[in-house]
Amino acid sequence: MNKSLIATCLSVLFVFVPFFNNSIDIYTVNAEKANPSHAKWGRIAMKKTVEKYPSAKIYDYLHVKREQRGNYSIETFKLWLDENNNKFEVIVNISFDTKSEKITNISLQRGSNS
Repeated sequence: MNKSLIATCLSVLFVFVPFFNNSIDIYTVNAEKANPSHAKWGRIAMKKTVEKYPSAKIYDYLHVKREQRGNYSIETFKLWLDENNNKFEVIVNISFDTKSEKITNISLQRGSNS
């Protein structure tokens, strides 16, 4: 019985070993990461915040909401800043024409210290 077991194991090895040496072609597809619809407005919110608080560092931000009011939309963001170990929040509202995306107003409001 030992001889038949050894013969079976060797047969299995001879059958499968050639497959181990062959490279397997793996095709990967890199889908482009879709940017959320608010990404453009988030970049603008950060740019305006840096302009108003140039010595502060933005360490986090959040897209709060998008409101539609007739032909206009308002994107709201909350940014957390650190200026000389003084942490605070800034709320940024960007108003724009929904169709043309022309900005009509950007407001920044400094919130409480964190």
